[in-house]
Amino acid sequence: MAKPRVFNGTTLKVSGFVSVCKLYIRMKMREVAVEEQIQWILSYIQGGSIDIWKENVMEELEAEEVEYKSVGEFLLEIKKKFEEGDKEVTKVVELKRIEQGGGDMEEFVQDFKRVARSSKYKGQPLIEEFKRGMNTTIRRKLIEIENQPGSIEQWFKGAMALDRN
Repeated sequence: MAKPRVFNGTTLKVSGFVSVCKLYIRMKMREVAVEEQIQWILSYIQGGSIDIWKENVMEELEAEEVEYKSVGEFLLEIKKKFEEGDKEVTKVVELKRIEQGGGDMEEFVQDFKRVARSSKYKGQPLIEEFKRGMNTTIRRKLIEIENQPGSIEQWFKGAMALDRN
């Protein structure tokens, strides 16, 4: 079971960090007290100004100024604290940056779906972002076929099929 990577407060990484923490705790720490689960999470929060935030949280917990009934409540606070402003705007920026590079198309499709989910892009604009981010060779082959895919799901399927070949 993979443990989370160190979280340094980066906005684009907070959702992934929270998801991995939730999964690990469900699988490996279900019987552990909430306070210990929170301390475990805090051990993966490191670097720069986030160290000050972590220190403040630890002091508040020790002084019993704050209490979390569940680890989910604590993780929600992390998301609120470190997700930057408007989530939709953040996802649009991330959508415009995502690229397949030399990686596997199936992995790129899953990353693209994750990012697109909150961007509110639909239809042709979403397809154009997908085409922009995919490997040039696969994009060219999909554009050159006689019956081009019409929906984003068809683009996903066609791109993954070409990548497998």
